[in-house]
Amino acid sequence: MSVIRSVEELEALYGQPVEASTVKEVDWITPHYRRLIEASPFFVLATSGPEGLDCSPRGDLPGFMRIADERTLMFPDRRGNNRVDSLRNIVRDPRAALLFLIPGSGTTLRANGRAHLDTDPALLASFAVEGKAPRSVVVFRVEAIYFQCARAVLRAGLWDPESRVPPESLPSPGRILAALSAERVGGNGYDREWPERARNSMW
Repeated sequence: MSVIRSVEELEALYGQPVEASTVKEVDWITPHYRRLIEASPFFVLATSGPEGLDCSPRGDLPGFMRIADERTLMFPDRRGNNRVDSLRNIVRDPRAALLFLIPGSGTTLRANGRAHLDTDPALLASFAVEGKAPRSVVVFRVEAIYFQCARAVLRAGLWDPESRVPPESLPSPGRILAALSAERVGGNGYDREWPERARNSMW
């Protein structure tokens, strides 16, 4: 095994990035980047804390990511499993990153910055859906933002219908839970009840 152990070794192997790879990075939300954010209904939130790293999927109605100004993004923390891994990290280490995906597009958008949680009642109410407000809003301050080329999405065939994996070919959440809990939780009942439970707790 030959392990790279220094930046110098890494740069010797890969060389230097071309200008197109660096000029795209700025510290504010340009009009073009605004359009990409507005078109994205899904992103991944990366955070860091004393226990390590966390990467959390976030999806919502189109436009749920609010652009407060050229350097500030806001998004609601919708109902979930109450693990609050990402939120726990943010209150102890504000560093965070976002990766936006746009259905049908190979272009992704990356943003690095710092985040905090806000529970101002008026702010929470402004993110309400069907009369239900989130318990907190994540406020993200952009420090670097840039688009990523489409190679990864194209290689994966992510939006290609022929690349879709039949859900029935995968282990279901109920089966996974049952196997990990010696049948205490999960099982067929969990899978059968989940769609209705999700509909009733979406917001």
